[in-house]
Amino acid sequence: MGAAGSKLEKALGDQFPEGERYFGLENFGNTCYCNSVLQALYFCVPFREQLLDYYGNNKSLTDAEENLLTCLADLFSQISSQKKKTGVIAPKRFVQRLKKQNELFRSYMHQDAHEFLNFLLNELVDILEKEDQAAKNDEETSPPSEKVANGPKNGLSNGAKKEPLVTWVHKNFQGILTNETRCLQCETVTARDETFFDLSLDIEQNSSITSCLKNFSSTETLNAEDKFFCDKCCSLQEAQKRMKIKKPPHILVIHLKRFKYIEQLGRYKKLSYRVVFPLELKLSDTVEEADIEYSLFAVVVHVGSGPNHGHYVSLVKSHNHWLFFDDENVEMIDESAVQTFFGSSQEYSSNTDHGYILFYESIANRN
Repeated sequence: MGAAGSKLEKALGDQFPEGERYFGLENFGNTCYCNSVLQALYFCVPFREQLLDYYGNNKSLTDAEENLLTCLADLFSQISSQKKKTGVIAPKRFVQRLKKQNELFRSYMHQDAHEFLNFLLNELVDILEKEDQAAKNDEETSPPSEKVANGPKNGLSNGAKKEPLVTWVHKNFQGILTNETRCLQCETVTARDETFFDLSLDIEQNSSITSCLKNFSSTETLNAEDKFFCDKCCSLQEAQKRMKIKKPPHILVIHLKRFKYIEQLGRYKKLSYRVVFPLELKLSDTVEEADIEYSLFAVVVHVGSGPNHGHYVSLVKSHNHWLFFDDENVEMIDESAVQTFFGSSQEYSSNTDHGYILFYESIANRN
């Protein structure tokens, strides 16, 4: 990597961003699924900054109890504090902790990058919630005079259950979907909200993210055996159902469902479909109706023709430059090269490098 590192520094020259670090990550036997996602998260600047803040404020905790959050914070801190601008880091402690924590990632088999991302974000939230709860319990066991002065800690409004903790992971990645069902008999609309950290979209050949999002929000009629029980009519009725984005997240993560179970084959197949993902995305069809603009800053790419083997790499935009991360190797690429990862317009193609997870940042969030 020494040569590759110096090559990258030469390529950027005077334009090498002040204080930025571009480090490849060592592969510990099929850990490319992990490396590619970690690079995307490292270049999710608000997430990185908040994680490093957490690390700075909780350094004493890191020795006390190691968990995935402390290992990730330690890794990001190691990268950001390197004297050299480029090089390779071994995320050994993080990978060991991951395998210890979840048997799914213990084998040397090919793993799914989306499953890993999902597990990691949920695990970070669990750790932060437990820490918050432990801090509250400490406060509750403090002397009575302090408790009275500070008032009740878990005051509940209207007898409702206490508000869930909103962590910095939620603030970056969490959005809210609303599931609307309209009874066709009485026109009553029932809405149910659910939170998400990423949107998993069905894909079609020669389509785009915009058309996939439209399909995601399209209206579905519930009839025959699928009728909806309407509380107002007190009976099963035909209804129309649709999903809308009620609160878009600051960081929109889109997972393209490239691995599909084919009934006739009795196994999963990779869909190499060409799905265009724009550098700038307008998110319409939200509850607010106003368009929200996003900018693409990372793509996790699956390389290979099948679901059970292959490789993961990532493309990252940093300070207006696009970089290609392939485990230990890091190189500059042209922005125009991003479109070579849209997918293949023919079923059998020699190009097997396809965009799998897309990371968009809200443009409003940057200001």
